[in-house]
Amino acid sequence: MIVTCDSGKLADIMSKNDFEHLPLTELRRLASNWRFPGGTVYLNHGSFGATPTEVRLAKRRWQDRLDDQPMNFFVREFEPAFHTARETLSTLVGTSPENLVFVENATAAMNIVAHNLHLEKDDEILLTDHEYGAVRRIWDRKTRREGARVVEAELPWPVHDTSEIIKAIFSRVTSKTRMLVVSHITSATALILPIHQICQQAKSLDIKVCVDGPHAIAQEELSLNDLPCDFYTASCHKWLCGPLGTGFLYVHPEHQSSISPVMQSWGRLLPAIPKRWDEEFYWSGTRDPSGYLAIPAAIDFMNLIGLNKFRMISHQLAQVVRHRLESLTGETAWVPDDREYYGCMTEVPLPEGDWSELQNWLWQQHGIEVPIIHFKGHWFIRVSCHLHTLPEHFEQLFAALAEAFERSPDFESSP
Repeated sequence: MIVTCDSGKLADIMSKNDFEHLPLTELRRLASNWRFPGGTVYLNHGSFGATPTEVRLAKRRWQDRLDDQPMNFFVREFEPAFHTARETLSTLVGTSPENLVFVENATAAMNIVAHNLHLEKDDEILLTDHEYGAVRRIWDRKTRREGARVVEAELPWPVHDTSEIIKAIFSRVTSKTRMLVVSHITSATALILPIHQICQQAKSLDIKVCVDGPHAIAQEELSLNDLPCDFYTASCHKWLCGPLGTGFLYVHPEHQSSISPVMQSWGRLLPAIPKRWDEEFYWSGTRDPSGYLAIPAAIDFMNLIGLNKFRMISHQLAQVVRHRLESLTGETAWVPDDREYYGCMTEVPLPEGDWSELQNWLWQQHGIEVPIIHFKGHWFIRVSCHLHTLPEHFEQLFAALAEAFERSPDFESSP
């Protein structure tokens, strides 16, 4: 591996305290709402969000009610609590409750969209090359079965301007394009896409849009009623701090009559018969719905702190981390240093070399959970910043990376 940073420069980088302008006392108080095993530095909220203690307890209370008296829970308590949870979520994302259904995660939601979309032979589904791998697999299978095809728009990378992104996407539109599937915030690159402009241009061309938005919930202010998309898929377990196994699908009223679950069940508990599209999703067999019912606790938790405060502090952390990583690696992040392009996650390229073992090494040797991503022939480190990530956590990361860089080029063979 090639690293050009000498020990003196590393010491200078490590001595800088760029976090001093942040509200550190308040941040430490907020971090006490999470519980991690001793020695764990958790910088991967973007993959699996960590749930605050209060939200975990809320879920446990619903589980206890279910386990104590299942009949009473399902027959008398479940639907009212379910409606309350959905109404609370709908307020957060700016739409009517009747436009949302709960699903396990964004992947489940995307499968429902693909399952219900009718395609003709040679129709095209347009994706970008920054989409999540599961999304690409879902649409590969869908198009293969129906004689259609996936078309991939190659986004500029590095990114310099939103107009480049829009031009790259719509340069691949043809008369056969039936749907655009596009991330709100990309997973592999932590890039915020200009989603309103993308949706507006697609609608002007009469192209359906499905937005993949698991990273946007809480990171971005969202009003689905004002976003001209047809479908929006999301997870609540990432930045919103909901329990694992909680997500939702938004369907524009224009399409609701044609949407049904992938798995057919009663829809609602007997003797009630589903009368609306969303009621088909209430009851998908006997399962534990406690995660969904705890979503209001997660929203209340974030609202009590203040979503704007969360976004501001987390972005400020991400910005400091970006600058420190750029100094440490000698590389420059591939998106502009602006809130328009990145929020609570920041991603910086690593020096040239094979860093395939770095993620595991950081965990095994230093207790640091952070993803090392290989994308388009380059290695990147993607750091998630939340209200439980403290300056000392990032300092541990910087020190561990400095150690890894100093051990190169024999890092791969080191124990």
